[in-house]
Amino acid sequence: MPLRNEDLKIMFRKMLTIRRFEERAIQEYQNGNVYGFIHSYIGQEAIATGVCSHLRIDDRIVSNHRGHGHCIAKGADLKRMMAEIFGKKTGYCKGKGGSMHIADFKIGMLGANGIVGAGLPIALGSALAARLEGGDGISVVFFGDGACGEGTFHESLNLASIWKLPIVFVCENNLYGVNTPTSYSMAAENIADRAAAYSMPGVVADGNNPVTVYETAEKAVNRARKGEGPSLVEFRTYRWRAHFEGGGVPDLRQADELEEWKKRCPVALMERRLLETGLMDSDELKALDAQIMSLVQDAVEFAILSPDPDPEDALKDIFSD
Repeated sequence: MPLRNEDLKIMFRKMLTIRRFEERAIQEYQNGNVYGFIHSYIGQEAIATGVCSHLRIDDRIVSNHRGHGHCIAKGADLKRMMAEIFGKKTGYCKGKGGSMHIADFKIGMLGANGIVGAGLPIALGSALAARLEGGDGISVVFFGDGACGEGTFHESLNLASIWKLPIVFVCENNLYGVNTPTSYSMAAENIADRAAAYSMPGVVADGNNPVTVYETAEKAVNRARKGEGPSLVEFRTYRWRAHFEGGGVPDLRQADELEEWKKRCPVALMERRLLETGLMDSDELKALDAQIMSLVQDAVEFAILSPDPDPEDALKDIFSD
């Protein structure tokens, strides 16, 4: 289905929300209000937005350690997200999970995951559940290039193909695993080429162009929804920040490389499209930005005013078989 003008506006709003939320989360971390680590999604906003634009609330997604963008694109509440990042009782996981473990089952967000590659088999299970439930619900899993070196990647693609499950594997290839370039860690040039070994379509696309992401994801989502099986989609992109905020690990990437990728900013690209096509003018864009900044500010204030977990809460919500 071609992108409508209203779809473009909605996508831009979500992308800008992700950008402003991440910027503020980083700021709060630097101010000492956030414990643990923040893995920023800045630079990759088009992928989560473009893919999730095709999903219904009953479709399920599984994320990774860099998961704030996926949460927002799927419709998560900014206040509960920020409260979780702050470690507060009102957060999605009652302050116990932090940045890397945000989940909201009611909107089909099965959770971010701090273990590289661990989300793949979880998404496989949710795709199997969708099959058993009947209907045309699907599952999408987001993971980075580093996860493709894990056994869970190959095992999940293999089972998905054997069982012809309704799942889309979305690899956000930002070209580095921490500081190790994929050109050093991978023998294959394209991650998507591995799809052939598991008898499913594999495609490489520009992850910084929101329209390209939307159109590429549409094919894979429709294939899964029609019961035709899984697809592997590799979106090439680039994260603007270091692997994570803090921790004393230096960013060893070349500064000129980062600057070149910043020229391909997905948020700026969509903004230019809206301006050039007359869908929004500069005043409307400024007003939208101010509105989003206000929502993010509300989320921060909510987090600050929320209570900390009680010590005895550490022994609650623990399950074991």
